[in-house]
Amino acid sequence: MAAVTGIGAKATAHAVEQKTTILRKSLPAETSYLYAADGRTLLTMFYEEYRQYTKLSDMSPNIQQAIVAAEDSRFYQHHGVDPKGVARAFVANAKSSGVSQGASTLTMQYVRMALRDSASTPKEVQEATQQTSLRKVKEMRMALDLEKELSKEEILERYLNSAYFGHRAYGIYAASQIFFSKTPATLSPVEAATLAGLVKSPSEYDPVTSDQKDAFGRRNYVLDKMAYLGYLSPNAASAGKGQPIQLNLTNPPNDCASVPKEYASWGFACDYLKNWWSTQPAFGANRLERMDNLRRGGYRIVLSLDPKIQTAAENNVGAKDSVGSPFANGIVVSEPGTGRVKAMAVNRNYSLDLSENGPSSNPEASPKTKANYPNTVAPLLGGGTLPGYQAGSTFKMFPMLAALNSGMTLSTAIDSPYRYQSAIYNGWAPSNASAAMTGRQTMWSGFGKSVNTYFVQLEERVGADQAVRLAEQLGLRWRTDVDREQASPGNAKKWGAFTLGVSDATPLEMSNAYAAVAADGRYCESMPVTAIMNRDLTPATYTTPSGIQREVAKPRCRQVVTADAARAATDAARCPTGDTPAKGGCGGWSTADSVRGTVGRPVAGKTGTTDSTRSAWFVAYTPELAAASFIADPDNPFNAVGDGQSQVPVNAVAQTLRDALKGQPTRQFTPPSDRIVG
Repeated sequence: MAAVTGIGAKATAHAVEQKTTILRKSLPAETSYLYAADGRTLLTMFYEEYRQYTKLSDMSPNIQQAIVAAEDSRFYQHHGVDPKGVARAFVANAKSSGVSQGASTLTMQYVRMALRDSASTPKEVQEATQQTSLRKVKEMRMALDLEKELSKEEILERYLNSAYFGHRAYGIYAASQIFFSKTPATLSPVEAATLAGLVKSPSEYDPVTSDQKDAFGRRNYVLDKMAYLGYLSPNAASAGKGQPIQLNLTNPPNDCASVPKEYASWGFACDYLKNWWSTQPAFGANRLERMDNLRRGGYRIVLSLDPKIQTAAENNVGAKDSVGSPFANGIVVSEPGTGRVKAMAVNRNYSLDLSENGPSSNPEASPKTKANYPNTVAPLLGGGTLPGYQAGSTFKMFPMLAALNSGMTLSTAIDSPYRYQSAIYNGWAPSNASAAMTGRQTMWSGFGKSVNTYFVQLEERVGADQAVRLAEQLGLRWRTDVDREQASPGNAKKWGAFTLGVSDATPLEMSNAYAAVAADGRYCESMPVTAIMNRDLTPATYTTPSGIQREVAKPRCRQVVTADAARAATDAARCPTGDTPAKGGCGGWSTADSVRGTVGRPVAGKTGTTDSTRSAWFVAYTPELAAASFIADPDNPFNAVGDGQSQVPVNAVAQTLRDALKGQPTRQFTPPSDRIVG
């Protein structure tokens, strides 16, 4: 040990103390798991290193004994450094003029792995793994210190959870799963010896990709050592050595493209989860840190999708059979009062394989550019970087809600000509879709018939900027240069066309915005999860600006407009669906009068189409659920879907709400007060 002490003087006590602190706290990267709403059905995993931390008590004694036999037969005799091994290595290295033997104990190996796992820079990784005498001495010093603080069992547990066994298996749980499709608790002596033999050289002894002769010989060496140490009887070791290596391989899923086939459409919700995660400060200071934390943090995440509602959504947008159209038909269902996403479906396959996709329909795209169908991972439903689609008259909800919240009443009557020239909006002169809309309208009839000239004048009275700011409070974001410029404080007052839905939006945003109206004006941030647990199975939390600790997965809600204003907006929004408002009249006809009969219960909503019907929308809600559906060509917004397909999103929403709520008691909307009716 004199040699160790002499060289060790080169390593400062401060550096050793600092790194020993890291070792005491260091935890290896661990796989995060994504579950369906039941909290048991595994959808996929996220990892850089496939690993699940496992207590020593949950490991078979066979693997504990096999790893000691294979890597450090004197593990229970030394105190972190094995003097006999150091002396033997010193002589061997002196003869070879290099580092031919390492004399690394299990504790020293764990030190090296922990330093590597806790490294935050490439330089730190290099320092932790480089083959130098100084690094070896630091390992020895830290190993000696560590064994004063941790028991042999704790060190062995950490080692078995940190070691790399090859074939993408980090830690004994992953190794047991990948090679034998079982847990560490059920490993036989032969299986344990096979795995323990891999640690020395995972690629050389890999029984899957290398010559099995090497793996066979290494396994039998470990069995012999186990017999020598008294862990196995000579007969048992001999019988084990005669067995062939019998594997039962498992390929662990990773990321959203690995969602099982029976849940394939859930890939879009999985992708939304990732995008949402990347925005949450609870998981890191920036997007890179947050995604790294997802892949290394060992979280248990429960997705908010409801299987019944998701199935209804899939069936009603044709997600299983209309994947071959350039027109994407998608739907998102949100829960009023929580913001939780209950369904995300689109007539596309969530897949990275674009080989069967045809050329893009965008005439400006390169001939080599693939279309978004039938396969795509693009976030067509929202939650990503795509701007969305012009949402048409569904935006009329925002000026109406702003007007009601400012004190105007549902009975506000405005003469609505076929064409109206606006003095406020620089002479802009929008017209109605039909001459039948001409005349004096109220909010009920104006919303039910979708009268453009009524809503332009209503927007003038309340202020377009107020409608824009309210839309922002209800979760809308401006993703194109044009929308950002128009929505800016200096320009929003003049954005008259805002009420006609010229801005891009996503179904995720629209379903959640309308859900706030259903929840009496209480907006809840869109939420893809019902639970997020840390690796120690405690709820993941964040700190609010006021310093309060909150669970990340809990709804985050705030009152945006008064309950009475929201109830009044709902009363008017019953007119487009063919429902009967509690307080007023719809004016004789509406734009989606079949919806009430399809849903079979009180329902409010709004249709929306753009110029030349390039896209068509329908957003609707009951007291329990809100849903938004669109149809458009994501590759080419100028490729019009046509009037003949404008009913597609109406049917998708109505039928999804019907199927999702089947068997549930019918709930009524709360009527607005007489004051706001007028």
